[in-house]
Amino acid sequence: MKITNLLRLALRAIQRNKMRSFLTMLGIIIGVGSVIAMIAIGEGSKQSIQSQIKGMGSNMITIRPSSNVMGGTRIDNSNVQSLSEQDVKAVQNQSEYINAVSPMVSSRGQAINGPYNSSTILQGVYPEYLFIRAWNLQEGISFTNQDVKSAAKVCLIGQTVLNNLFPDGEEVLGKNIRFKKIPFKIIGVLSKKGENTFGQDQDDVILTPVTTVQKRILSTTYYQTIFASAVNENTTDKASLEIQKMLRISHKIQKGMDDDFSVRTQAELISTFSSTSRTLTVLLTVIAGISLIVGGIGIMNIMYVSVTERTKEIGLRMSLGARGIDILMQFLIEAIMISITGGLIGVILGISATKLVTYFMNWPTLITQSSVLLSFLVCFITGVFFGYYPALKASRLNPIEALRYE
Repeated sequence: MKITNLLRLALRAIQRNKMRSFLTMLGIIIGVGSVIAMIAIGEGSKQSIQSQIKGMGSNMITIRPSSNVMGGTRIDNSNVQSLSEQDVKAVQNQSEYINAVSPMVSSRGQAINGPYNSSTILQGVYPEYLFIRAWNLQEGISFTNQDVKSAAKVCLIGQTVLNNLFPDGEEVLGKNIRFKKIPFKIIGVLSKKGENTFGQDQDDVILTPVTTVQKRILSTTYYQTIFASAVNENTTDKASLEIQKMLRISHKIQKGMDDDFSVRTQAELISTFSSTSRTLTVLLTVIAGISLIVGGIGIMNIMYVSVTERTKEIGLRMSLGARGIDILMQFLIEAIMISITGGLIGVILGISATKLVTYFMNWPTLITQSSVLLSFLVCFITGVFFGYYPALKASRLNPIEALRYE
């Protein structure tokens, strides 16, 4: 029998029992819709995380103290003082893959401007920090190396600090704010950066020369973090290894001993978050896939019922010359059409659900062609897998017994 005739018969059978066919498709519709939405949310999250991390400076390398063991006691990272000016100079002058370095120390407290105050963080850095973080100034100028040498009381403020301390929108350049009773002259305003990957407001910050925070706020000579920028993205891994070797020599760490610092690149962060996002997406997709299995079982059940109801019709067709393969193909195509039609509705449902998630919850989503094609492929396989056995049973009916069936 021609395939067009089989398709026409299958379509007629579905139209004859519209409500039953729709209820049979329901599991497939929910399953495909869920898979499309889950993959879209997972892909959207992954893209968003990668974009945010790259926005922090795609070549950036971060060096932090790591936990250390002294006298049998493990010291917390924040209390480890293993990064010094000597390390900054070593990375700055000896590495061939690094083009900018900036140490950082920070202190949290209240910034005050007259009646307005803001709980924020004061970060002491080098002028190169803006280049490393790919951060521009909205207005004003940055501080200089001379300001770092003299521990000048000048600062750059982020957008959140600007809005909290100057809600009236007046001119801020040249004005003084106080942080822990120390006056800082505003010489620049940072452009808006937004939240980082960890949900922290990057604009809630005041930047000032590193020596200013060390001498006037913390009274320390050590650094909490060192930021470096590789020459380009392709050299970040080489630069990271080079820094690691350099610091092990500088810190006199013997072979076999753990580092008292950690070196991380943006690529490692992207890889870590992408891996986590991928795992969650797979987990959610597997859960949604269970609906597809349930839908497939529904198809098998309905096809059994359909074969039983149409036993006489099968017997009549066989007595008129239809072969077993024709009967098998007829019911198999009917099962596949039910599954594919359910998949098509499921795709529309999944895309609609994804749009609603983006609109109402403001979550990043990304619908990919591969997820749609994968859904149709799964629907086809589901139709074949769960429709084959009922179709095989129909094709093996005895024509005489089928005609006598009541």
